[in-house]
Order: sequence, then structure tokens, then C-alpha cells
Amino acid sequence: MTNEELLYLKNIKLCLDENIVLQNASLTLQDGEFVYVIGKVGSGKSSLLKALYCEIPIMEGQGFVMGYDLRNIKTKDIPFLRRKLGIVFQDFQLLTDRTVFKNLEFVLKATGWTKKQDIETRINDVLEQVGMPNKGYKMPHELSGGEQQRIVIARSLLNEPKLILADEPTGNLDPETSIQIVQLLHDICKKGKAVIMSTHNYTIVEHFPARVVKCENEGLYDVGGLKS
Repeated sequence: MTNEELLYLKNIKLCLDENIVLQNASLTLQDGEFVYVIGKVGSGKSSLLKALYCEIPIMEGQGFVMGYDLRNIKTKDIPFLRRKLGIVFQDFQLLTDRTVFKNLEFVLKATGWTKKQDIETRINDVLEQVGMPNKGYKMPHELSGGEQQRIVIARSLLNEPKLILADEPTGNLDPETSIQIVQLLHDICKKGKAVIMSTHNYTIVEHFPARVVKCENEGLYDVGGLKS
């Protein structure tokens, strides 16, 4: 596959409650690349990811994700951008009143899938990808934290995104489970997805080397690292 620029940020400025979080921040991401965003709590890691799916606005600079201009995107187009992204949250955000299968079905139906057989096949495919092929009947509370995060990753894969945004995906998990989840994200990357993962867990970064960018002093710095 030829490299394709999925993300282009140039001199962007982000604010939260009128406080500057990042400024003059630039970042590009190629198709199939894995990038860690590291930094202390409050340094802007989550804000950066939220800006990429239009949860918070870019105040200055240029920002393009999957061909969408983040500075000028229309509200009606935001759901279409988000369908092209896979988003993995630290706190899972699974619907607690329905099974794993129904959680995934809900997302597919909300994004335009209508045929029952197609929906069932796709759900089975993503559950297989994350090593949870027999868990569709389970309720979220019946799963461990690591299992819930695998379901969240499965959910992020439903619409075949080219880019996965994982915001502190191991933040609520023990060290052993964290390693399993990051291994899964790297495996997904090797199959052709780009991944941006925010973390303050440097042990994981050392365990699974990849490109690293750092949020520090309102800036974003590419500190290199190894290609995954």
C-alpha cells in the first residue's frame, strides 16, 4: 500500500476554558503508521485527540484529518468524519443495558447498516479480530476491564476506519492487561490501520517501540522512536 497522509496539522492552537493547551503544534501521520502521544497529565494529549474528531475546536493554524478541514468543517459533516475514525476511550463508554452484540449492532445501525446478515457477519468479524469471538452474548458488567477494552477496540473497527484514535486505552487496566491491549493495537496497525495512542505509561512505549511525539510546555515535539 502506498503511503497516504491521513493527518496534517500545522501550527495549531487549542484552548480549554480559555487556557492555551497547545500552540504552534504540528503533526503529520501516514497511512499505516503507529504514533504514541506522551506527556504529563494535563499536557494536552487528550485535547489533541479530541480536536481530531471535532470534540474541541482548533483556534488557529491548519488541521486536516481524512481529507476534512477541521477549521471549517460543517456540523452536519462531523458524523461522517467520525465514521472514518475508530475511537477508543479510556473509560470504555459501552452501553451497560445491552449485550456486547447489541452494543456493536447499535453502532452499525446508527451508521447506516440495514441488512441483518451483513450486520451479524461484521460483528463476528471484529470480535474475532480482537480475540473475543464467543463474547457477543455477554453483558459489559460480566467482562473484565481488559475484555471490555477489547470490545471497545472491536467497536472502533466496525466501519473499517483507516485511523484509530486511542485515548489512554490502558489507563484503567493492570500492567499485564495493558500490554495485551497495546499488542492488539500494534497487530491492528500491522494489518494496515494507522494508530495514534495517547499514554503516560512509558513502560509500554519501551515495550512496543514506535514513533513518539510529546506534549510539553504547550508544544508538540516529535522525539522520534522506532517504526512499528
